[in-house]
Amino acid sequence: MRTVHLATPDDFEGWRDAARALALGRVPAEDVVWHAGDGPADLFGDEAVMDAPADPNFTVPRAFVPLARDAICNRDPERFALLYALLLRLRENPRLIDDHADPLLRRIDELAKAVRRDVHKMRAFLRFRELTEDGDTRFVAWFEPEHHIVRVNAAFFVRRFSTMRWSILTPELSIHWDGEHLAEGPPARREDAPEGDPLEETWKTYYASIFNPARVKIGAMLKEMPKKYWKNMPETALVPQLIAGAQAREAGMIATADTKQEIGGNSRAAWEALREEAAACTRCPLHGPATQTVFGEGPVDARLMFVGEQPGDNEDLAGKPFIGPAGQMFDRALAQAGIDRGTVYVTNAVKHFKFEPRGKRRIHAKPGGPEIDACRWWIEQERILIRPPLTVALGATAARSLLGKVVTISGARGRAHSLADGGEGWVTVHPSYLLRIPDKVKADEEYARFVEDLRAAGERLATLAA
Repeated sequence: MRTVHLATPDDFEGWRDAARALALGRVPAEDVVWHAGDGPADLFGDEAVMDAPADPNFTVPRAFVPLARDAICNRDPERFALLYALLLRLRENPRLIDDHADPLLRRIDELAKAVRRDVHKMRAFLRFRELTEDGDTRFVAWFEPEHHIVRVNAAFFVRRFSTMRWSILTPELSIHWDGEHLAEGPPARREDAPEGDPLEETWKTYYASIFNPARVKIGAMLKEMPKKYWKNMPETALVPQLIAGAQAREAGMIATADTKQEIGGNSRAAWEALREEAAACTRCPLHGPATQTVFGEGPVDARLMFVGEQPGDNEDLAGKPFIGPAGQMFDRALAQAGIDRGTVYVTNAVKHFKFEPRGKRRIHAKPGGPEIDACRWWIEQERILIRPPLTVALGATAARSLLGKVVTISGARGRAHSLADGGEGWVTVHPSYLLRIPDKVKADEEYARFVEDLRAAGERLATLAA
């Protein structure tokens, strides 16, 4: 009997190396006992297995690796043994990975699905609270995962909140980000996390405004947001009273035939609450030198949204998007494309003006990845409120924010991109690009192409409506 000690409950690398050595040694699955925890550094009780020769022909189906990475994070105590048994079978029959009727593969797949659901819930339901001590600000969150997902989720939170100093506390372990380095700490207790912060009431106003029976399926919401997560989220303190009044509120809206007006009023109130919160945004360093946050603008029921790069000098001073030279060109192109700007929602991927001072002038500087990522939260909230069927990204920065990855205009232009919320995304150039083209003939050609992109977006919106 061989005993394998893994360093942590989610030690995929340790399991992979151990399983490979065991398989090369032709050790049957029933002869291996797997143990995970803060065990000894050596993986095996039998050192002879560690000396098994490397085999360059040792391969597994490509789909097995991500499946194993997910399944290992499950709390099922049999996960390591199940995966090793599947590995041995795949060595004999690689096509087994596609046989989803196989009981062993099906069970492991369920383990992996449960982990992926838990990963999603942590990303969706975790809320940071602001904590200030001796003038030092840090954001702290409490979460109780069902599976061993904290380490695998850490990279997501580093990317999303790279400019913040934060800690995530859980009963299993804690992770801490200081803006440059990620560190792991011991388990925590619920009382170690702060209960609330000054933004709590703003959140409740925002959530109460968007919660209405015409747009929220209560049963589906509760299924996706189990009660165990309610205490993490300030907005869910309102859920019981909102549910209690939802049916009566819906009946009243139907009786007065005023549903559309009610929805619009709630959405506008929610948008105003969101804009108020964004005005105090300090998620990245750009808020320091900028004059103010420049939030989006337009009808809250707009079916077409445009996302630009960032405010320019004029926008920074006025607090309104797309009013400078690029905005004027944008307005002209919209009119030629047959689109009324008054019917569309216009915003920016980054809400603060990034610039380099040169004498009395402020020269536009391109936002970096961390700044785009820090501001993506605002774009996502705007899209949740407005729910546009079609969104057009103006320029590469906007495309990165909208699509969540770096793309080129030439590669992404002229075709639909499926967005996570079910809408469509389209990509074209930013009007400021047209202003920088020195050759007039080339500038006119590119401007005509830009107008055509906008016209195509309008036609596509009509098709989606039909």
